Amino acid sequence: MIIECTNCHARYQYDDDRFERKASKKIKCAKCSTIFEIHNPAFADKSVAASVSSDATYTRRDASPQKTPHHDTTEQSPIPKREDRGVTGPTPAEPALPAGKRLSLAVINGTDAGNVYRMEKPRVTIGRSGADLTINDTEASRQHAAIEVRDAVMWLEDLKSTNGTLVDGEKITAPVELSNQSEFQIGGTTIMLIVTEEG
Repeated sequence: MIIECTNCHARYQYDDDRFERKASKKIKCAKCSTIFEIHNPAFADKSVAASVSSDATYTRRDASPQKTPHHDTTEQSPIPKREDRGVTGPTPAEPALPAGKRLSLAVINGTDAGNVYRMEKPRVTIGRSGADLTINDTEASRQHAAIEVRDAVMWLEDLKSTNGTLVDGEKITAPVELSNQSEFQIGGTTIMLIVTEEG
């Protein structure tokens, strides 16, 4: 789906699976930093969803193979897009740094505030020890999260950490797409992804 910032009207592509089965999400505009709310199109017909979920015994007794799997298929249909998320590239599934761009991770809050890590490879792990980007944070797991770049698309993934990885104050349960100046939190550390022109 296409979403639009309510302030500067910048438009972005947004995968429906990032709603994580929630009716709405608050996201920050990468251009003007305004936080605005977007609504999940899957929740547009709440009455049907409510009738299916509220009558659980009927669904169980009837086994209703048509309703539930159909709903699940609708929820999960965007997932394959992750495999071909760089449709314009020749090998979209392969992690690769974008040409002509410099990617950096800046620690903007926490013990290591002020540190900047330049990404030299398409997949970078972040954690307390044994990670590409090591942070001094007791709330962070050893291998806490990873950022994977597939040309122009950047994904943040939680590596089954103890305290979770937060984006916009919410723990992520699946890889989340990041853009320039996206922020995420690991323990007491806040990190910003910065994309600049090379050269």
